[in-house]
Amino acid sequence: MIIGVTGTNGAGKGTLPEYLKARHGFTHYSARAIIIEEIEKRGLPVDRTSMNQVANDLRRTHGPDVLVRRMLARAKEEGRDAVIESVRAIGEAQFLKEEGAFVVAIDADRRVRYERIIKRGSETDQVSFEEFCLQEDREMAQEASYDMNITGVMAMADYTLINNGTMEEFHAAIETMLKVLRARETHAE
Repeated sequence: MIIGVTGTNGAGKGTLPEYLKARHGFTHYSARAIIIEEIEKRGLPVDRTSMNQVANDLRRTHGPDVLVRRMLARAKEEGRDAVIESVRAIGEAQFLKEEGAFVVAIDADRRVRYERIIKRGSETDQVSFEEFCLQEDREMAQEASYDMNITGVMAMADYTLINNGTMEEFHAAIETMLKVLRARETHAE
C-alpha cells in the first residue's frame, strides 16, 4: 500500500508518516527532504519562501509530479508499504492515484495548527499568526498545474482525517483510516 499525504500546515502531515512507520512498518518518503536538498544546492535560505519557490521551480521544469514521481520510484523499488509526504499539487495527486496509491488529507482548525507549528519550531515555522495565514492562503489554490493547490488536492483525497484533538485520538483515527484503505485495496484487487 502506498499513501500520499496532503493537508494544511500543522495538521499532522508529519505525524501520520511517523506513526505508520513506527506502528506498521511503512517506509517514509518526504518531499520536504528533497526540496531542502535542492535549496541547499542553490545556496538559498531554508525558509518557507524558498521551499515554495524551489518546489514550484522543480515542478515547472520537470513536470508537476516530479517530487512524487521520485518518491514513488523509490517506494516501488523497495516494495514495502510506503507513505509519501506531502502532496501539494494537483498533478502530484493525479499521478499517485493513477499509480494505485491512496491520497489522505489531514486538516485541523487554523489556530490549533498555528500553535502546533510554533511548538515544533522548524526553520520554516518562525512566523506570526498573520504571516502563517497569508502563507497558507497563497498555497491553498494556485492556478498553475505545477503550483501548490492544497484545496484541490484535499478534494481528491480518498480519506480525510480531522486532527483537532489529542494525539491518542489522532492515532485512533489513523487506525480506522488504515482499516478502511486496506479494505478498499483488497476489494480493488
